[in-house]
Amino acid sequence: MAKFGIGDSVRRLEDPRLLTGGGRYTDDTKLSAPAARAYVLRSPHAHADIKSIDTAAAKKAPGVLLVFTGADVEKEGFGDVPCLVPLDNRDGTPRADTSRPMLAKDRVRHVGDPVALVVAETLEQAKDAAELIEVEYTPRPHTVDTYESAQPGAPLVHDHIPNNIVFDWAMGDQAATDAAFKKADKVVTLRIVNQRLVVNSMEPRGAICEYDPSDDRSTLWLSSQGVHMIRPVVADMILKIGSPKLRVRTGDVGGGFGMKIFVHPEYPMVVWASRALKRTVKWIPDRQEAFQSDVQGRDHVSIAEMALDKDARFLGCRITTYASLGAYLSHFSVFIPTMAGSSMLAGLYQTPAIYVNVKGVMTNTVPTDAYRGAGRPEAAYLLERFVDHIARETGLTPDEIRARNFIKPSQLPFKTALGDSYDSGDFETVMRKGMEKADWKGFPARRAQSAARGKWRGIGMATYVEKCSGGGPETVKAQFNPDSTLTLYTGNQTNGQGHETALRQIASASLGIDVEQIRLVQGDSDVVPEGFTGGSRTIAINGAATVGVADKIIAKGKQVAASVLEASASDISYADGTFRIVGTDRTLTLFEAAKAAKDPKHAPKDGTEGAGLDDEFTRTPEADTFPNGCHICELEIDPDTGTVEILNYTVMDDFGRALNPLLLQGQIHGGVGQGVGQALSEHTVYDKESGQLLSGSLMDYAFPRADIVPPVKFDMHNSLCTTNPLGVKGAGEAGAIGAPPAVVNAIVDAIHSRTGTKHVDMPVTPASLWKVIESRAA
Repeated sequence: MAKFGIGDSVRRLEDPRLLTGGGRYTDDTKLSAPAARAYVLRSPHAHADIKSIDTAAAKKAPGVLLVFTGADVEKEGFGDVPCLVPLDNRDGTPRADTSRPMLAKDRVRHVGDPVALVVAETLEQAKDAAELIEVEYTPRPHTVDTYESAQPGAPLVHDHIPNNIVFDWAMGDQAATDAAFKKADKVVTLRIVNQRLVVNSMEPRGAICEYDPSDDRSTLWLSSQGVHMIRPVVADMILKIGSPKLRVRTGDVGGGFGMKIFVHPEYPMVVWASRALKRTVKWIPDRQEAFQSDVQGRDHVSIAEMALDKDARFLGCRITTYASLGAYLSHFSVFIPTMAGSSMLAGLYQTPAIYVNVKGVMTNTVPTDAYRGAGRPEAAYLLERFVDHIARETGLTPDEIRARNFIKPSQLPFKTALGDSYDSGDFETVMRKGMEKADWKGFPARRAQSAARGKWRGIGMATYVEKCSGGGPETVKAQFNPDSTLTLYTGNQTNGQGHETALRQIASASLGIDVEQIRLVQGDSDVVPEGFTGGSRTIAINGAATVGVADKIIAKGKQVAASVLEASASDISYADGTFRIVGTDRTLTLFEAAKAAKDPKHAPKDGTEGAGLDDEFTRTPEADTFPNGCHICELEIDPDTGTVEILNYTVMDDFGRALNPLLLQGQIHGGVGQGVGQALSEHTVYDKESGQLLSGSLMDYAFPRADIVPPVKFDMHNSLCTTNPLGVKGAGEAGAIGAPPAVVNAIVDAIHSRTGTKHVDMPVTPASLWKVIESRAA
């Protein structure tokens, strides 16, 4: 039995269960009856009209139970898979929309677009039957390049969206920014590409639906980031059966990274098929299918301009971004490059005038949406790659250009030119401490040692700020059980972060009880409150709600203890799970009080008679939090092969307060791994000529591997957040935000003096880097 406090490094409580095979992921769900298997027939074309679909042979194939097409979707009157975020263009008109039925009817718009659903007794029978479906396509011109798709004359993905620009949005003061450029002593410009990525969670998406004829109710099992994000979209908006007819459940989740927040077309398909057959239906994709159907991330092309005075201080910044949204608008897709990330283009700097213009671009590719960081990594990469470029153009060092323009502690709270209010931080100190930990001063000697071995050594830094822990409210419900345990119910959903440890640790610290006496329930729409996981918000919001419900329990428990112990409530103290009459040895444990509270004569007099000490607390975030930090990457390049080896990687972060430093380090290490992967290897590539996905498997899509992901030297210089009771700032996405610019800045530092190269785009693969080196040498 153990009690844990805030700040203790606690090993993950869920790990013994997961590491010994006790996890239950979607494919492990124990079913009451054998499941029929679903298979989705997908478009082989990037863009084509569907002239006809003949399913007669498929329906007669062995084991086949049903075949659905877009005509069946239309016949049933089902709704489209929606985009949930309204957005106005800069001229005040609303954004355009894109119709996305579960199954395409007249037209397919990307390779992998669902065309038919086959359900059979076995997966092999379903696949065999799908091969018998005859689809007559008439190919149409397609477009897959983000920037080119927005130019006049590009093929239209949707006929009603001119130039494929689904929205033209802006943030900031255009007049003030234009004025800053007019008085500038120097203007620096850079074009920056943030390439498209495939999420590739360890556990793929999947869905299983059971049907209960006794109440005409369905239970949908799936790998999600919150069941209440799924249920109303599937039940109310698409299938129109009403939320009471659908229960959504999620077990263990093998990674989400944003992608599993959203409803994909297969989820309502599986519920529809299950209800039609009145039996269990299961759909589990293979990895290749996931490449063609999971929402993807990033894919921006940006032009950045900075106006500077004679001392290289930032006067104004102008950013134009073309953001690919794929063939259809996904749930939050229009939010990610606009309201989610654009305000972070202010960074940690005092820039007095900023204007951001984002053009949402439709392309014949898989839709994009949130991916770890959701707009903030895109902003941080753009700004920090640009600031390093500005340093080189002005003859300043990377740290000096930043120090001159940082917001100072005396200026806090500071309202940026894009409207965010930073409440706390010491940005230059964080950078200087990071440089000290990385031994920045000793770098020239190490560079000389590398040169003596024929290697090019570089060092790069990136500072960052992330806007997180905002959004809607989160509720934690607490229920006492007869076996002297406490169950917490919360609507967010762990998908690898360690919620089971973190929330139980907070409850243990708040109530002074053993962590083994606390259980956590997530992932059941019948019993958990509203909520979801995303935006590094769990500890700041759900953690604060856990503290809130603990405070309510203690307050009520004092009334109960006073009644049982025949004392005044003002004479009752509480510590270490025990109520005590001050100055005496007369006590009542928390669990004894919980049992006594069920007795009407001892029940707390707060209007919740009958509930005992059970209670709930809803935390509505009063403001966003702004974690920040400095990443420093030191690497070597072999000029003969273009191979990059990261030698040292240092992170100095400000997370306000560390709830569990061990869990925190794990989050940072994982995020750095993903960020290094984007910088050096990962790239979703579509062929311009055919529109085919060329990187459609793990043979072609280069995951970060152990030989490129470095050990991380991690430390913190925290400034307490002032906008939540725990003082925390959110940390789940930070590693993936700071890593890409730090790595690319180090690469440019290594090659600039040898080749004159001022910028390279991600991913900086050995092949692409070798070409740069050879072309400059020639």
